[in-house]
Amino acid sequence: MKSITVGANDAGQRLDKFLMKTFGNLPVSMMYKSIRTKDIKINGKRCQISTRLTEGDVISLYVRDEFLAEAPASYDFMGASRKLEIVYEDENILLLNKKAGLLVHPDDREYRDTLIARVQRYLYEKGEYIPDKENSFTPALVNRIDRNTCGIVMAAKNAAALRILNEKLRAREIRKFYLCIVHGIMDKKEDTLEGYLEKDEEKNRVFVSRRAAAGMRTIRTRYRVLGEKDGFSLLEIELLTGRTHQIRAHLASVGHPLLGDGKYGTNALNRGTGYDKQALCSYRLIFAFSPPPPDAPEEQKMLDYLRGKAFSLEDVWFVPAFWEGISRPRPSRKEGR
Repeated sequence: MKSITVGANDAGQRLDKFLMKTFGNLPVSMMYKSIRTKDIKINGKRCQISTRLTEGDVISLYVRDEFLAEAPASYDFMGASRKLEIVYEDENILLLNKKAGLLVHPDDREYRDTLIARVQRYLYEKGEYIPDKENSFTPALVNRIDRNTCGIVMAAKNAAALRILNEKLRAREIRKFYLCIVHGIMDKKEDTLEGYLEKDEEKNRVFVSRRAAAGMRTIRTRYRVLGEKDGFSLLEIELLTGRTHQIRAHLASVGHPLLGDGKYGTNALNRGTGYDKQALCSYRLIFAFSPPPPDAPEEQKMLDYLRGKAFSLEDVWFVPAFWEGISRPRPSRKEGR
């Protein structure tokens, strides 16, 4: 006989689904028969294959030990951390606060512990994502931000939600706002910067120009000055286009690189400030969905409950430090001559 106590991560699942995931050697036909003959019970009582588990339930299995060897985790995402900061969750989407330093997707340096892997593990352990039951879909991120940028990332739990959110992004019906600190004082307190961006895939770097050329894509970046202190500016940015490294490269191209950004700024500028990563956070989302046409298919309406809703991060790590004052790097002897 074997007993299992249901934990928080297993609650909400159907009994049969839980047993199939937990005991890979238990034949499905034997499991169903054992439930019918009361050789598998919950809290000492008869149960059904569709019984939903709750935290603290004790499952008793009067089945031969050879069939109860627990299946080892065989999914790559099970190697990811369980740490997730959830801003909002419903049956279709997740909004997550990604910390600086965490990759959203695997690269050649980090494969296992990424934001998407954490999301997949979270949903798998909740019983909302069962890989063996999916032909092609896996929970996916809708937007991405750089490794050393923090802030809100959207994830879709199902294929329909992913399709809708991707379409809303393309239609500019999801407004994305960032906070950042830049070197220097902006000429205007509010403006929309326009330019052209070219990406160098090999160097993972982009270049911004004020003149169009072959292979370049238009970029538009709106900013508003929230504060100025000690030769730095705190800005709110709205991305009107969403290109790789757009905020970092666009602001650097007009002479105001982000504090802590060594790629598009310079180490000399950042030395002595205490910032070794860019002061940039995706802090606010607005679901500015247009009303669906009356004759739109039901699937297109499934996320309409989000229309007009806004989600923000209350605490952005670099904002208090900005108001307290940022140290200016001291010039070296060579620089001071």
